[in-house]
Amino acid sequence: MLVIAAPFLVILVSLLIGRYPVDIATVLNILGCRLTMQPCYIEDIYQTVVWDIRLPRAILGAMVGGCLAISGAAFQGLFRNPLVSSGILGVSSGAGFGAALAIILFHQVAAIYTFAFLFGILAVVLSYMISRVYNGTPTIMLVLGGVIVSSVFSALLSLAKYLADPTNELPAIVFWLMGSLASARYSDIMIAGIPMLIGVAGLILIRWRINVLSMGDREAHSLGLNVTINKGIVIACATLATAGAVCVSGIIGWVGLVIPHIGRMLVGNDNRILIPVSFSLGATFLVIVDDFGRILTGSEIPLGILTAILGGPFFVYLLKKTKGGGW
Repeated sequence: MLVIAAPFLVILVSLLIGRYPVDIATVLNILGCRLTMQPCYIEDIYQTVVWDIRLPRAILGAMVGGCLAISGAAFQGLFRNPLVSSGILGVSSGAGFGAALAIILFHQVAAIYTFAFLFGILAVVLSYMISRVYNGTPTIMLVLGGVIVSSVFSALLSLAKYLADPTNELPAIVFWLMGSLASARYSDIMIAGIPMLIGVAGLILIRWRINVLSMGDREAHSLGLNVTINKGIVIACATLATAGAVCVSGIIGWVGLVIPHIGRMLVGNDNRILIPVSFSLGATFLVIVDDFGRILTGSEIPLGILTAILGGPFFVYLLKKTKGGGW
């Protein structure tokens, strides 16, 4: 129960802290008035800070963190490898190039979200197509397809940065790539929430099948599971969740790698429990990291920097524990 309640608790705490501290009674009063559509007699500055700035940011942070974590847990189970993450099939690289292309061509937020989402999906589709060079979809071919596609889109992203205007476009691209929730709005939640909700709901509904797929293709087939179709469903759901998250937050690394392992330390390897627990832990983690990014310094620290600082040492520990091996 504590794991389930944790995201809601940290969202509430995030409404209290920042450059304009707000007490709990004021926050609850504002939330009550807005949710019940009643007149609110609290100063407008506090209403704006709590309802229009901090609340959408906290909600979006929870959604993004949860989606990255649940996708990472699904991919780790599917590939039977604890060292893969939500971006293993190139969705992050594809989304990065799409966002950079939109910044150069259109200079509009809506275009950035759209291009990042579409190119993230395209990257995974290309990875899947490469893996189909042979009949079936062997795990190693999926991983190799992701490596190839990630490399190509990384090169295209470098080309986009090289061609970008160094005064306006290049700083915008670099800032987006570092990841941030500073511009979070309710419209972002509504738009990106659709693919994120579909992806998360799909992974939760079929999470027991990930247990079967993690046994290996032959074992899963002998148990009556259509391996190709079920792999495709898992990949599609994880991709929708990840692409929806990345398109509004930028590239935030390590969450999809670190959080599922924390979940395993708490509840074990059973994906029926691990998948929802990973979502809850990821949501809690990213909201906390975002709060630190807001309050540690006078200027905001991008999320990608903080998650890398925390995730790097954990990855070294993980390599040592697994000795660079697989599942």
